[in-house]
Amino acid sequence: MTSNVFLGVETSLTGRRWVGPEASVIRHAEAMQQATALADPVCRVLASRGVALEDAEAFLAPKLRDHLPDPRDLHDMERAAARLIQAMSTGERIAIFADYDVDGGSSAALILDWLRQQGRDATLYVPDRIDEGYGPNPVAMEMLARAHDLIVCVDCGTLSFDAIAAAKGTDVVILDHHLAGEDLPEALAVVNPNRQDESGALSHLCAAAVVFLVLVEANRQLKADGRGGPDLMQMLDLVALATVADVAPLLGVNRALVTQGLRIMSARRRPGLVALADVAGLDSPPTAYHLGYVLGPRVNAGGRVGKADLGARCLSSTDIDEARAMAERLDQLNKERREIETQVRDAALAQAEERGLDGPLVWAAGEGWHPGVVGIVAARLKEATGRPAVVIGLDGDLGKGSGRSVKGVDLGHAIQRIATEGLLEKGGGHKMAAGLTARRDKIPEAMERLGALLERQGAGKDGPRDLHVDAALMPGAATVDLIEQIEAAGPFGQSAPAPRIAFPDVAILHAREVGSGHLKLSFGDGLGARLEAIAFGAFDTDLGQSLQHHGGARFHLTGRLGISHWGGRQRVELRLDDAARADV
Repeated sequence: MTSNVFLGVETSLTGRRWVGPEASVIRHAEAMQQATALADPVCRVLASRGVALEDAEAFLAPKLRDHLPDPRDLHDMERAAARLIQAMSTGERIAIFADYDVDGGSSAALILDWLRQQGRDATLYVPDRIDEGYGPNPVAMEMLARAHDLIVCVDCGTLSFDAIAAAKGTDVVILDHHLAGEDLPEALAVVNPNRQDESGALSHLCAAAVVFLVLVEANRQLKADGRGGPDLMQMLDLVALATVADVAPLLGVNRALVTQGLRIMSARRRPGLVALADVAGLDSPPTAYHLGYVLGPRVNAGGRVGKADLGARCLSSTDIDEARAMAERLDQLNKERREIETQVRDAALAQAEERGLDGPLVWAAGEGWHPGVVGIVAARLKEATGRPAVVIGLDGDLGKGSGRSVKGVDLGHAIQRIATEGLLEKGGGHKMAAGLTARRDKIPEAMERLGALLERQGAGKDGPRDLHVDAALMPGAATVDLIEQIEAAGPFGQSAPAPRIAFPDVAILHAREVGSGHLKLSFGDGLGARLEAIAFGAFDTDLGQSLQHHGGARFHLTGRLGISHWGGRQRVELRLDDAARADV
């Protein structure tokens, strides 16, 4: 038996073992609590991140100036910024070729905003996911080159050799973060922290953060020339959105970028983000959760099942009425995306279960599965199994797929390797997410090889049965003040999870199904305290039925605490992850 099994839960209602913090983390948290008077859950977060006692105060109030790297640490940075300034200053025709996801849309919106504030505009081009696929293609680049003097590729282009070569007579600047090969395209500049000749110190940046650094360098060059540039701090809302939505680790400079970006977003100055928040019914200050699960999916919806450039145009809009119209369309597309996703998810999970969920890789491939949702479904499979997952949509002789990885397993590198081995037509990405194209008849062999590579990295060793729990509370201790203290240790997201809190031996007071398979419930400890909770997708496992039809049994509950805003009031709510019978 594992020594740190939490509350003795070896098998929960979702089939997982609850594992508590290591003894060293607990000791460090206790010492920090005595020295700082911070709440225990806050100290557990800091201790788990290895924050020293003397650094606790600085960690809770990160300053961007303390974390922002020198842009010139990246290759080609000065050349890229100088070329952008030249095009802006002389009125050259500029095109922005952007990926169709949140990171690409945010990256494009950053440059459009920077140019517009200086009286210039640019052509926005976002490829159609189905007709053109990911990244620059020769036809589009040749077309853009005929009408523009400079093409800036954002969140794409690092592996697009033929497409970049097709832009004859026009300078191309690539601002990207996807894993590069040994060679680079013949572009004027390739700014990418994941180039082979980079140190890797900034490999965790998303494309929008790379673009932001380019603009920092551009403003520095403008200042050296006696000119002023736009206020870049006001653009951090876009960087924050992209960082969270692209599942970049919320550590170091990323954490500082998101912290400051959320403050900027709270001021509601950007019409596109205001419109998206309003259409989603967001009536509280934004958090990283809202960026990843409320705003991000709506921005993505255009590129997944609608018009590819809709998300980028909404983010870059300067007219609130125009932004509202686009946000409403994106909201509708997001609903359509969810319906398609549900169908593909059910089929993919059934196929993966039949193949087996105990290997280093979980994968599924299906006829006609929409390419706009395979990445989301891969994320669902990863969450359900605790393993890297790949989902592929088949169309004719080819399959186009997307993968999502788990902490410590570099999926992008593994996929790029089997692409160079000839098992894939193409493939690449970054550590946590990647895309691929394969011939139908080679998919089983490619997935077997991918699984072998991922197993060498440790995939599959930590099974889905382990659920990490950080601390336990009584319901009466879960106050708004406590949650505000916990949120100061955030923002929470990839590589920086919010603390998971357990409530031992509580009674279910009320439980009902809401929406599509979600569970709403309230619980208490018999001492008068009562908390509300919601479990998303609870009826996908035994969790929903067991808690809805509890028969008076008592349970241990665990999840992440948040603040619900309703009718002008704040109340504590638990986002329930799991439960276990307390009387067994």
